[in-house]
Amino acid sequence: MASAGGTSFRVGAVILAAGASRRMGTTKQVLEVGGVPLVALAVDKAGAAGADPVIVVLGAQSAEVRACLGHRNCVAVENVEWKEGMASSVRRGVAEILARHPALDAVLVAPCDQPGLTSEALRRLFHHCEVTGRTSCARYKGRNGAPAVFVRADLPMLMSLTGDEGARAILNSGSGSVVPVELPELGTDLDTQADVEAWRARQA
Repeated sequence: MASAGGTSFRVGAVILAAGASRRMGTTKQVLEVGGVPLVALAVDKAGAAGADPVIVVLGAQSAEVRACLGHRNCVAVENVEWKEGMASSVRRGVAEILARHPALDAVLVAPCDQPGLTSEALRRLFHHCEVTGRTSCARYKGRNGAPAVFVRADLPMLMSLTGDEGARAILNSGSGSVVPVELPELGTDLDTQADVEAWRARQA
């Protein structure tokens, strides 16, 4: 496990793909961007950036989402508590990745609904996390947000999350422990059919 720069900085990835996509009305994890399902896109970009292992947390429509992963180099795990909200998937993914690789230096937590996600953006986050020794996250629309790379010291905070808010409060605490990286291309997520149509129109 090494960063893109060839160092021994070890980053694993947790891809959140357990939601029920209620606002979308269909399983958004399997919607295709450039011919690739969103969940598979997130796995591919995380792996290309140097994350290892890549854990995908499944919940609602898990069989359908799992089928999109094919033979990719990732481990899919079930979150039986997915109805609680995003926090339960964060806890499940972080617990799984640390059980498998307890010596990781940092853990990337990323949703699977950002069509603008690139391996280059993730490598920038990895780099900032490594050189500062602090949690690094994307910043867009004037706020800190996902994806984020959490250093080991901050992982207990993730394990204490509850509800559907995810790590947003941690990333925007203003404590100085988080290093934001301006990544406006990640400011689009696909929550509704209108979001999908708008995104595809911009790419046409």
